Amino acid sequence: MRSATSRLFHLVAPSGYCHNQAAAQRGIERLTAAGHRVENRAVISRRFQRFAGDDSERLQDINALATLPALPDIVLAVRGGYGATRLLDQVDYTALRQLAGKPLAICGHSDFTALQLALLTQSGLITFSGPMLCGNFGAEQLSDFTVEHFWRAITQPEFRVEWQTSAPDTQVSGRLWGGNLAMIASLVGTPWLPQGDDGMLVIEDVNEHPFRTERMLLQLHQSGILARQRAIITGSFTGATLSDYDNGFDFPDVWQRIRALTGLPVITDLAFGHDQDTVTLPLGAQAVLQVNQGRSQLSIKGHPTLR
Repeated sequence: MRSATSRLFHLVAPSGYCHNQAAAQRGIERLTAAGHRVENRAVISRRFQRFAGDDSERLQDINALATLPALPDIVLAVRGGYGATRLLDQVDYTALRQLAGKPLAICGHSDFTALQLALLTQSGLITFSGPMLCGNFGAEQLSDFTVEHFWRAITQPEFRVEWQTSAPDTQVSGRLWGGNLAMIASLVGTPWLPQGDDGMLVIEDVNEHPFRTERMLLQLHQSGILARQRAIITGSFTGATLSDYDNGFDFPDVWQRIRALTGLPVITDLAFGHDQDTVTLPLGAQAVLQVNQGRSQLSIKGHPTLR
């Protein structure tokens, strides 16, 4: 858990209420025990209906990043849930644009994807799809895999992620973007979704059946988004329960259909998403993907890194 330098974490909670307060406190204890500082802790217990505060409070979490007296090292989302899309048309993208290129890691996933893609599109901010306070740093069993990949991504100007896949050999390069598939699909037709030209789309989700996953990918295909991609990388898709009615229809069938429809390489099995083991990926960075005899290597650069 310890990095070479003590870091300042600034918490934000733009989405759902943190119902697992014990996990959040456990995450803070781990971070502080490792020598880090954690500020803005009041957002953990803040609540309005199902949200981590009313819309104005959660919006202020984000807009205030442009005027903090001291720039933190890491802006960390407490948890996902639902709520970020309610804020997108009121975010001060012009003010937040000043954060682009600064040594700042804005990190989260799940519902936070909507905000991350809006910041990339409107402010040019490269943020990190990775662990959050409650579900990851506050998990009952902390994942060494997740922690290692987190620090690697936010401190190294160039880094690699490697994994095994059943996908065919390929080599492509492009701009890495994506995150939670449900949130990406929800932004189709809005000003918050990146155009994704020459993109390398990485996706993950939880509790989404294969047919729903295929439906969202068809939405991206039929709206012209997949036609602008160079490759698709699939992370973890867990929590779905198949039934007799599916008659064998599963995620491999989805990936094969998307390959056939688009002609794109679909590279599977990256540890990325809602599972305890997850890599951290900078959304908006440049990436080169190589697959050779079942071994995938994703080389990434061009993202902000901590000093």
